[in-house]
Amino acid sequence: MEILFLGTAGARYVVAKQFRASGGLLFFVNGEITLIDPGPGTLVYLSKNRINPERIKNIIVTHKHLDHSADLNIICDALTEGGFKRRGKLFITEEALKEGILLPYLRDNLEEIHLLKEHENYCSGALQFKTTCKLVHNAENYGVQFLLPSGKRLGLISDTAYFEELKREFEGCDYLIMNLVRFEAKEGVLHLSVEDAKRLLSYLKPEITIITHFGMTMLRSKPSLVAKTMSEELGLKVISAFDNMRVSLM
Repeated sequence: MEILFLGTAGARYVVAKQFRASGGLLFFVNGEITLIDPGPGTLVYLSKNRINPERIKNIIVTHKHLDHSADLNIICDALTEGGFKRRGKLFITEEALKEGILLPYLRDNLEEIHLLKEHENYCSGALQFKTTCKLVHNAENYGVQFLLPSGKRLGLISDTAYFEELKREFEGCDYLIMNLVRFEAKEGVLHLSVEDAKRLLSYLKPEITIITHFGMTMLRSKPSLVAKTMSEELGLKVISAFDNMRVSLM
């Protein structure tokens, strides 16, 4: 399995200024491509990486916010060749679908649309995953555990405030991708901070953790330095993602 970070921007200011790209993630599993959270500019970043959107088999939108969904419509139009080819499976929250982040005329162009719900299992070809409980965020949002072909598990912690149940929801993950927007916690901001991340990782102890989706406080603190410090303090391998980074997992 290979992961391509099309973008590592989190929080609206970093996205609006494009201090980091905001194209979400690509998973390549047994020749199949899954796109996760197609934020602003995803189509452009796909082109820069010479990836034809028609090859995308699955799209996962963890929640409705624009930094996770802004390019959903153009991607759906591109992968279906303007509706001439019915293809692609979309996994999306009910809230996001009801609020219309996917234009109605595009819905019938997709092969299938599946609603994300708590603690459900999903399968599409080589892609197998299950959702966590609902995360603590100001939108319907779920974490995801992917079952890799090797039998190992990869957890994706999308945008959320810290809550104790997170530990149990991602228990048993061999690898972890974590949206780490904040360097320090801020009252009323429903995103993880570095201290939150340390609490989680000291309990979960994954083989590899990749932090991404950075806000301004993280960028000012230099994500690579934050990852290095966390690795040294926790005795774990923590990597800071950067735009267009590729990672292979066994």
